[in-house]
Amino acid sequence: MLRIFLLLFCVFSSFNSFANKDEDEEADIWLLVDTAARKIEIKEGQRTVETLDKIAIGRGGAGFKDHRGDDITPMGTYKIGWIGEKSAFRRFFGLTYPSVEDAQKALRKGMINQFTYNRISDAHRYEGIPPQNTPLGGQIGIHGLGTADPKVHEIFDWTHGCIALTNAQIDKLYEWIEPGTVVKIK
Repeated sequence: MLRIFLLLFCVFSSFNSFANKDEDEEADIWLLVDTAARKIEIKEGQRTVETLDKIAIGRGGAGFKDHRGDDITPMGTYKIGWIGEKSAFRRFFGLTYPSVEDAQKALRKGMINQFTYNRISDAHRYEGIPPQNTPLGGQIGIHGLGTADPKVHEIFDWTHGCIALTNAQIDKLYEWIEPGTVVKIK
């Protein structure tokens, strides 16, 4: 009798844990930055939970950054590496740029050497922040306007490769993200 009770208890506990796992687990929050549509979608799994419109990107558009100072917003998959609370742009969410993929392209094109590639690759392997002082540039992130003119933000892309939001939008985004949040820029 005791064996039957233990068997039923184990089966019920396993089933209950399995059933609750699907109900209790939330999908991870991540960001989809659509540079063509000029918007950021805050996603939970595949569901869009919030959209931030009228973003600004780099003066040079979006694509592959081939050197520091090219004003291009990099396309690819990154993570929020750090959050700067005391930024001239209100808040700054630093991206883990350059990615290993960025470094591979740059190495093939002769833009960086093997040592620099290894530093970038190792940083990603150990969940760190890649070096921000390579020929590919750094300090790429998502930020607000700070004291900048909101009218300029509405008229044209003005950043040096970052993604800019209004101060209200950056405060809204702050509620959703944390270091490690995935950011896909397309």
